[in-house]
Amino acid sequence: MTDKSKEQYFLERLNDGIGFWVKSKERLAHAKSSFQDIEILETDFGRTLRIDDYFMTSDKDEFFYHENMIHPAGISHYAPKRALIIGGGDGGAAEEYLKYPSMEEVVMVEIDEVVVDFCKEHLPLVHRGAFDDPRLKVIIADGKKYVEDCEDGFDLMMLDLTDPFGPSEALYRVDFLEHCRRILGPEGVLSMHLGSPIMRPNVFHRVYSSLKTVFDIVRPYLVYVPLYGTIWGMATASVQTDPLALNNENVEERLKTRKINGLQYYNGDTHQGVFALPNYVRDLLEKNLRPITDRDPMDEPGLDPKNNVPLQVVRLD
Repeated sequence: MTDKSKEQYFLERLNDGIGFWVKSKERLAHAKSSFQDIEILETDFGRTLRIDDYFMTSDKDEFFYHENMIHPAGISHYAPKRALIIGGGDGGAAEEYLKYPSMEEVVMVEIDEVVVDFCKEHLPLVHRGAFDDPRLKVIIADGKKYVEDCEDGFDLMMLDLTDPFGPSEALYRVDFLEHCRRILGPEGVLSMHLGSPIMRPNVFHRVYSSLKTVFDIVRPYLVYVPLYGTIWGMATASVQTDPLALNNENVEERLKTRKINGLQYYNGDTHQGVFALPNYVRDLLEKNLRPITDRDPMDEPGLDPKNNVPLQVVRLD
């Protein structure tokens, strides 16, 4: 029986005028690192990870995000052997990359070791044992510096980043993405999120602009992520590899040949469907490019939660 005294309603802002709430039945675990505040809440999504007042992932809806961040890029590559994740401490992205039989090594670079240990313990339904796979190499380091200094090559790369404010903002800039292009080579594919084109159209457009400035083929797509409360933008970026070169049948054949099973979202039809952009997004992408650079950094009012009015937790009786 639920202890009503432990129930709370957690509010999250999507922009300065719109947000949503999620009821927590109980806080199961909490940790503070030198970088951030980390907690596990029991919600209708199951165990739910929240970092610095932002919902990140959960048992029941993680596949909306992780499958769509990984497989449109992964299935487009002819035989990925090495993948790099910047961030991704919950292990969900690594678990998806490790489904590829050709994959020899997945490198996860996470700045916060506390997050990795915390998620290992509390989110087994998200990482599904990925941390025990010998092909996964976890490096505790600054992801920006790792990429800039990296001399290895990768076939796939995912930037699993928080929104572009504070320290994360530098990883959305053109100079950093140029390093990503360098280590991926001509056939490699990058995937990253663009934010919501509804709630943060400026962020969506500016991140797209950064990618388009660096990569020849940039394919934005849209996925509804329940825990994020809105339509979420994602993109693949490459010099040569184009996910739109594959039709439904091609995708299904590659999934079958590669024996990638147990997916809850991604298939040949969704591969085509997520790239079908509505007109309001097409119009947004046709605006003049304005990439994020050191001279023209991200400028989005209210994006940093430290500037928000503290309405993060309330009790509704």
